[in-house]
Amino acid sequence: MSLVENLKWRYATKKFDASKKIAAETLEEIKTAIQLSASSYGLQLYKIIDVQDPELRKKLQAAAWGQSQIVDASQLFVFTTPTTLTAEHIEEFIQLTADTRGLDPAVLNDYSDFMKGALLKQTEEGAKSWMAKQTYIALGNLLAAAAELKVDACPMEGFDAAQFDEILGLEGWTTSVIATLGYRHEEDGLQHAAKVRKAKSVLFETK
Repeated sequence: MSLVENLKWRYATKKFDASKKIAAETLEEIKTAIQLSASSYGLQLYKIIDVQDPELRKKLQAAAWGQSQIVDASQLFVFTTPTTLTAEHIEEFIQLTADTRGLDPAVLNDYSDFMKGALLKQTEEGAKSWMAKQTYIALGNLLAAAAELKVDACPMEGFDAAQFDEILGLEGWTTSVIATLGYRHEEDGLQHAAKVRKAKSVLFETK
């Protein structure tokens, strides 16, 4: 199937078959797709927690309005971002770039200074918003990759971030968005519903 056909196939799965698990090699492909996501400046200022512990899942379900996807899906991915954007984040990226490309970090000083000037002048709330947006780009890759691999997924914003942070014991990080992955239950009626999307003539405008 083509990418477009796979995207037509996918939907935000509300009821997962708890007996079906994602194969390890398939899960690694999805993780690789997330790893390869575009990110502003290439910084990737996020970390994804693959929550597998059943007891943790139950606690998180209570912090997500009791939604069944949290406990029934094969995987629960929690996208987190730093609570504060710092110069160290940029310096770590500069070092990684130098190591990966065999460069002297000093040749990247101008780029480092440019990023610091552009990013560190933001307000705390502005920086948090900017970092959260980056997780949604990665989430988009997750959804597309899952569809290609015929894995069902549901992006979710219906949760209490503060409670998630506490339950997961996050320090210096905070929950941005979550996604559940697995395989649709035959009783999930939404899989048979027509996909509702705006017409391209409405969605796109040519100037």
